[in-house]
Amino acid sequence: MDLLPEPFRTLLSFLVVLGVLVFIHELGHYLAARWRGVYVERFSIGFGRAIATWQDRRGTEWRIAWLPLGGYVKLHGQEGVDDATPEQRAAWRPGETFHEKSVLDRAIVVAAGPIANFALAVLLFAGLFATIGQPVATTVIATVAEGSAAARAGLQPGDRILALDGTPVSRFEEVQRHILPRAGVPMEIRVARAGGEEVLRATPEARPDSAEGRLGVGGGVPEFRRIGPVAALGVGAAHTWEVTVQTLSGLWQMISGQRGTEELGGPLRIAQLSGQVATMGLASLVSFIAVLSVNLGLINLFPVPVLDGGHLVFYAMEALRGRPLPPRAMEYGFRAGFALLVALFVFATWNDLASFGVFRWAAALFG
Repeated sequence: MDLLPEPFRTLLSFLVVLGVLVFIHELGHYLAARWRGVYVERFSIGFGRAIATWQDRRGTEWRIAWLPLGGYVKLHGQEGVDDATPEQRAAWRPGETFHEKSVLDRAIVVAAGPIANFALAVLLFAGLFATIGQPVATTVIATVAEGSAAARAGLQPGDRILALDGTPVSRFEEVQRHILPRAGVPMEIRVARAGGEEVLRATPEARPDSAEGRLGVGGGVPEFRRIGPVAALGVGAAHTWEVTVQTLSGLWQMISGQRGTEELGGPLRIAQLSGQVATMGLASLVSFIAVLSVNLGLINLFPVPVLDGGHLVFYAMEALRGRPLPPRAMEYGFRAGFALLVALFVFATWNDLASFGVFRWAAALFG
């Protein structure tokens, strides 16, 4: 992709990233529907007018549409008895309609989309760990600030810190924790350098804005260690869980006001990042797709009508009540959910345009 001009590289990267995520999500719905005996009428990547269509031997229409901002799977009988026209009812295949399946079957079909996104993230992370290796944090020094306590002590980029005051360290976070409370306190640093070991002495300086100690080194250069395919699946699942927790934590910080909402981005931001990540190599692009896949799975599980999570909430209520919710209640729920999604889309797009400097450019143009 580096051979392509910038606009085309970004566009192509965006289409690849979004296409993979949408296809896997909808494939989850499709496979679950097939498993639960529901006929799938259409599998579409994108919305609007079809660019290409073909039909498989089961009669399912596969299509690629011109607006690549999502996709959908049209399930047979998904419209329900009350909403179906006489023509639709006449065309129903007994035993293969979505609405006549049990609550559990319908919930499985709906939940399979987000589950497929999480499964994709696990497989992509596992593939990276098995081929390129799992990043393992180290104490290798990457940079030494000029004139800092570390520079005066003789520390150099490439040194590996082995122990501080006789205490072994293996992660850069441990180095930071040891230095923070020791401003002005001389300390002994044992490092590995050029195949040997050296002992240096340094006195951390106090930070300008606090009494915390600062040595003046930047590090944590990771090492990549390959692991077996089976073990990689377990590590990939654990890493997917970590990304999920971090994403939810960041979202909660935005909701509670601990973090700015300007970080919330939409399709334009994803397109920009896709182009940037594509220039960093295939491994970075795969990792980016895996992280986005987790985000897509989480978003679709939010209890918002229109999204998969909203449908699951309706099915849970139906299971508790023993009958579906009233049509009017579901209609109001879907309207509210759609309005919320539109508002979030507009807000995210506004953030994207602001981050690109569009409003500053417009103000300078017309100011």
